[in-house]
Order: sequence, then structure tokens, then C-alpha cells
Amino acid sequence: MHRRGAVLMLAAVAMSLAAPAGAERHRRPAGVGTANPSALIAAEIAFARMAREKGQWTAFDKFADDEAVMFVPQPVMAKDWLKSQKDPAQPVQWEPYQVWMSCDGTLGVTKGEWHRPDGSVGYFTTIWKQQKKGDYRWVLDQGDTLTQSLEKPDWLSAVVADCPKRRGGPSSSKAGQEPERLREAGMDGGGQSDDGTLTWTYHVTAGNARTLSVSLSKGGEMTEVLSSSVAGQVQ
Repeated sequence: MHRRGAVLMLAAVAMSLAAPAGAERHRRPAGVGTANPSALIAAEIAFARMAREKGQWTAFDKFADDEAVMFVPQPVMAKDWLKSQKDPAQPVQWEPYQVWMSCDGTLGVTKGEWHRPDGSVGYFTTIWKQQKKGDYRWVLDQGDTLTQSLEKPDWLSAVVADCPKRRGGPSSSKAGQEPERLREAGMDGGGQSDDGTLTWTYHVTAGNARTLSVSLSKGGEMTEVLSSSVAGQVQ
């Protein structure tokens, strides 16, 4: 997906991080203070490039975490749903405007605008999870149409969570534990970074209306930094 306006400071850094598909990148293990928002922009750039070159749904599948959830409009396991999708002749195009990231860099969120070849526009929110090798895959993708384009900022904003005090923290109880494999997308879902400084939750009603909330650790407490709602839709 084509990026308009290469004036974004983080995008310039991210371009140096974006490697060709399949290229191995070595990064420091996640830990206190290792957040790198430009890595999410690099992931978006690579994601976009693949969508242009290989096809929209092909790219969505390649960049999806095994437990990724999307809404069509009901919640579905993305990998399962994408298996039966045919790439459109022209992919939807998008660019990020805002980034939020946990202190340890294990979870991040991007929000921005998309537009389709037919002229329709909307916003997206994507939640990215760091993988064992240090790269990022999306675990939730959602958005909605808009009557007019979002106002494009002069600069892409990035906010990193405050780092937890060195007293163990939310991630200490997870050491050595492997999370159970998610087998079905529920009407409620969510997750958090390994250090607990970024959390997200969604809720879907029987009529497929949904809400999404993202909170970040700031000033000693969890503060909601993103909230969105989508009206119900018929499948």
C-alpha cells in the first residue's frame, strides 16, 4: 500500500529497518526500555509493499500472527478466514498516523487512514505483537469507513509507555509459561504486553457492533489512549 508524504520522521528511520520479505533481522531481546516504535513503521512498510506486489489478502496472511483476529464483521480467526479469500485486483491503501508501544516493545498499536480504489475512505487500528525472532506480526486488525478523510498530521506521533519499576511486575508470573493456543475468535478478547504496560480489549455484540479500547501505562496508572466503536453490520 502506497505511502503518501514521506516527511514522517519515524518513517525515515523505519525505512532503514525494513528488510526484504524473508530476511532475518537480529534485535535485542525484549526488556525494560527496549521499545522501538520505528520498528512498527518498518513492519507497516513491509506489509504495504507485499500488498502491492503480492496481493492484499496474501499480505494480510503473511503478516498475521497465528492467533490474529479480524472482523468480517463478526470476529474470526484471521488465518482460517484468509485461506478462502482471493486477492482483489487493486489492494486497499493505507498509512499510519499514530503509534503506541509498551515499554518492553513486545506489543504496539498503529492507527491511521485507508482508502480504496473506489474512493471510499476509513480508519484502521492494528495491534502488533513481537515474535520470538524480534519481528512483528499483527494480532488484531479493525477499522471502519468514514465520510471524509482523517486530517493528516504533519508528523507521525509515537507514545511509549512508562517503564515499570524493577519489582517483578506483571510479566514475572509468565516466565516459562506458554500461552494456550486460541482456537476460536470470541465476542470478547484482548491481551497485554509482557510487561503489562500496554493492554487492549474488544467486545462484539450479537448484532456485530464492536468496541475497542487500548490503555497505556502513564504517570503510575493505566490510561486509555484509544477508544473506538463500530456500528452493527449484517454479515
